[in-house]
Amino acid sequence: MVATSVQVSQPNHKVKMRFDVKVPMRDGVKLSTDIYFPDVAGPVPTILIRTPYNNNNEGVVEDCMFFASRGYAVATQDVRGRWDSEGEWYPFMHEAQDGFDTQEWIGSQPWSDGSIGTVGGSYGAMVQWQAAPLRSRYLKAMVPRVGYSNFYHNWVYTGGAYQLAFNLRWGAIQMHTRTNQVQALWMPEENHLATLHWHLPLNTMDEAAGRDSRVWKDWIEHPSYDDYWRSMRPPEEHYSEVEVPAYGIGGWYDVFLQSTLNNFTGVNEHGREPGKGNQKIVIGPWIHSCGNMGSDTRTGDVDFGAAARIDLRAEHVRWFDHWLKGYDNGIEAEPPVKVFVMGANKWRTASDWPIPGTRQTPYYLHSQGKANSLFGNGLLDSVRPSTESADQFTYDPTHPVMTIGGSTCCSEDVTPVSMGPRDQQPVEWRPDVLVYTSPPLEEDIEVTGAVRMILYAASSARDTDFTAKLVDVHPTGTAINVAQGIIRARYRSSWETPTLLEPGKVEKYTIDLWSTSNRFLKGHRIRVEVSSSNFPQFDRNPNTGHAFGTDAELQVANQTVFHDSERPSHILLPIVPAET
Repeated sequence: MVATSVQVSQPNHKVKMRFDVKVPMRDGVKLSTDIYFPDVAGPVPTILIRTPYNNNNEGVVEDCMFFASRGYAVATQDVRGRWDSEGEWYPFMHEAQDGFDTQEWIGSQPWSDGSIGTVGGSYGAMVQWQAAPLRSRYLKAMVPRVGYSNFYHNWVYTGGAYQLAFNLRWGAIQMHTRTNQVQALWMPEENHLATLHWHLPLNTMDEAAGRDSRVWKDWIEHPSYDDYWRSMRPPEEHYSEVEVPAYGIGGWYDVFLQSTLNNFTGVNEHGREPGKGNQKIVIGPWIHSCGNMGSDTRTGDVDFGAAARIDLRAEHVRWFDHWLKGYDNGIEAEPPVKVFVMGANKWRTASDWPIPGTRQTPYYLHSQGKANSLFGNGLLDSVRPSTESADQFTYDPTHPVMTIGGSTCCSEDVTPVSMGPRDQQPVEWRPDVLVYTSPPLEEDIEVTGAVRMILYAASSARDTDFTAKLVDVHPTGTAINVAQGIIRARYRSSWETPTLLEPGKVEKYTIDLWSTSNRFLKGHRIRVEVSSSNFPQFDRNPNTGHAFGTDAELQVANQTVFHDSERPSHILLPIVPAET
């Protein structure tokens, strides 16, 4: 690559196309690939897009024209078993090898200058991360949007609980066939998604939806982290093999938020040069759509203002211009971390993640034994408890706490599941939700980083769930969710080897609320909610302790949460000095 003074590629080129080019894989299967060429003399760098959602859909074609008009060849490919590509479709199983084989094929074409960048969101980001550890000699840069780091931990299961709403819509219904067939809103009541969520047992929910999905049944049959999940080559187990610079893009309310952060830190710490030390991330106040590529200001119930806007497509071009064309545009000298601080509603940059200077600060649960609901006596502060009465609530899986907001995905058409920041007051009225609230803040507190809940609790059940939610309470009473997490009790000590509970025995649970960036403003209050369900984002734990997915039986669990000197339940908040 030759350095140049040009700062950014311009859309100056006409584009010609070749459709349905059959690219051979190592086992002879041919994958359908459309190629867009700019009208330039000589070979050019290539952008590769691999998708299961039709390589000729409107969004993909728009991306292809965008890059090709700026002097890049663009190859967009239907993954194995989808649309016009040959082979059998099975999510993630072939993407590492197929991605590598495609990169090697592109690099050997006469129109390729030997430099490849990959781009795409969601599944299109995951295929990038799966192929990266194989280190094609042609792969020079990636821009994965809202991708994953571990298929088990960051998608199908979270904290050991099953991501029901997402998995049903995507795994059992939409992706069951070669082309997308989405369950429509006007289906009969018994086949409507909002009805299907309640179906038991889980292992026949696909059949209740009119499908017979091998993928759905496999996911149900592997509730622990085992070789089935490892066979999909999760990036976090292969960071030491990654050498490609990557610009990760995510959202605070995206279902793959933590994956984007994990990939950034994992490659920076364990990867190979030039990937090691050349990772970059931007995290905005977005759900899975990245705020319509950074153009929107509103997510859920919150308008974050004009400052939230960022031109993500321009960031793509700057990254590829530098790594594929050698342009000296300064992007490599910028701080590698850029995050949107909600509440303050401004961007902040940092040299690393976690942000240097972060203080993990415990905020403890307190009550007089009646923290139930918004109207209880739960308190949250930084004073370690001494002697206090425990709180109790009843978790009835026939009447679970319903999902309001948060980071689920692919469920925009399911009434109970609304994504992003939402007012939590409707669930805080429930007696099976423990509510702990700080006094009004006397000064701003910025929480930016990983959030963890340490919970000491006992249950009458052999297995159950505990949930935690971090909430920003406005002076008006509006309670906006900031971060959330869940833990399935049988996985409290190991993801590989589940252990059932001894009823009545106090256990220590670590609940991962993933990460956030939120400035709790002066006059606001910090709130923590504790319960045992968040449905239908997560499946209902039936509390029986039976084999996962086979239960049609539901039992009530009586839960006790402790907060005393020996069992000081608390949330760990990553507090950073607020920027002015």
